[in-house]
This record gives sequence, C-alpha cells and structure tokens, in this order.
Amino acid sequence: MIVQKDFLNKLKDFGLNSYESKLWIALLSRGVSTAGELSDISNVPRSRAYDVLESLEKKGFIIVKVGKPIKYLAVPPAEVVERVKKKVSEEADLRNKMLTNLKDSEVLDELNTLHTEGIKLIDPTDRSGAFRGRDKAYEHLTTMIKNAKKSVTIMTSKDGLDRKYEALINPLKKAAKAGVEIRMVAPANSTKDVLAEFAKIAKVKAHKNPSTARFCIVDGKDLMLFLTEDQKVHKSYDCAVWVEAPHFVEYFQGLFDKDWTEKQ
Repeated sequence: MIVQKDFLNKLKDFGLNSYESKLWIALLSRGVSTAGELSDISNVPRSRAYDVLESLEKKGFIIVKVGKPIKYLAVPPAEVVERVKKKVSEEADLRNKMLTNLKDSEVLDELNTLHTEGIKLIDPTDRSGAFRGRDKAYEHLTTMIKNAKKSVTIMTSKDGLDRKYEALINPLKKAAKAGVEIRMVAPANSTKDVLAEFAKIAKVKAHKNPSTARFCIVDGKDLMLFLTEDQKVHKSYDCAVWVEAPHFVEYFQGLFDKDWTEKQ
C-alpha cells in the first residue's frame, strides 16, 4: 500500500508515530485484518507489528476482535478524533494541576534559590537576548511587564497596538492596579476602541506622525526593541532584542519622551 509521506506526517496531529500511522491507515483500508496482513501491506516489520497494534489499541484507534487468529477492527476516524480530543483535554488538565501545585512547592523554592544565586554571577553585559518570532518576543514582553515595579513605557505601531491589546491587556491591567505607571504612544489612525480601552489603565497619546519604532521599556532599565517593520514581515520572522542596560535604555527613553511632549 503506497501512502503519501505528507499524509503520514499529518497524522502526527493524532499523536501517532510512523509505524502507528502506517498500520492504522492499512487497517482503515481493510476494515478488519490480522497483524501479518497489516504488516505486509504497510511495510511495518512483523517483529514490531504486534507491539504497535497493542499501542493503537490502548490509544483507542483499533479494537481487538475475539477469536483465532487475532484480528483487528478499525474504529471510525470521527470517533478517534473525539477520543483524542478527550485525552488531550484530560492530559492538559492534569498537567495544569501539577504546575499549579508546584507554585507553593519546595521544588520551586529551590529552583528560585538557584536562579537568584546564578543571577548574582552574571556579568551585566550578559543580561540580553534575541528573539526570532513575534510569539517568543511577546512571551518575554509579558514577563517584563509582570515584573514591573514602577513604570512601563510602550511605543508601537497601529497593528502593534491591536496585538498588544490581545496579548498584554491582562498583565498591563494587573500592573496598573499595582501602581505601575503606564504610558503609551501610538499612531492616530489606531483602532479607536483599543485606544479607549488602554486609556482606562494608561496614559495614552495618539500622534499623527509618531516614530515608526516599536519598543517597550520597563522600570527604566529593561528594553524590548523590535528590529523589523511589522507590516513588511511575517510574524514568524519578526525579530526583537532584549537588553537590561540603563544607559543604553536612556536613548530610547529620550525618543519616547520627545514624541510624548510633542503636540498631537
């Protein structure tokens, strides 16, 4: 049985490895079959076929028929999807509970102690990082905002403002509630509803001709600077750098303050 490699790769979404995918497809094409027959038509070694079929049975993809020789019956794909969804949901809930319990555990205390001691050994020039991909950059940006003690300064583009509302509104609300001063500069043609929402928690200025720079400064020492134009690059290739260098950050703080003081 010849099956396209691209099609096999798509079955990884079901949580199947290569042998599992081949045997499942073979069984679907036959409806019911023996391990030997499935091995022959799928090119899966007979020495592995029984183990792989047992794995598929445990995952709920096939049913073992009673009798000799042992035969296997394929579960309808639609039912398999529902089973996989249920399993993924249960595993996610279990992992979430485990991680929640870790918050107040001795393990986390020990890890925090190791990190705190390790930070003391880091040269200030090493407190920097590069991010390729907007999602990765926003993950770190979220962490920066969560750690803010005094101020958060954001300069962004029109589309960037919409993205920051979706990704950062909750941590920004928590920061504002904790007394952190938040200031934002965005283009005047930004989405009005988004500007209005941010205005509830921050001081916002919309300029007709703002800087095209995109950056965020936290507590006057942490800087996240995006290096590409968001309208000209896919989010997977959006690049940013993070530095913790107060003197370097002063320059970008000056850019922000210049736009902040200019008339709208």
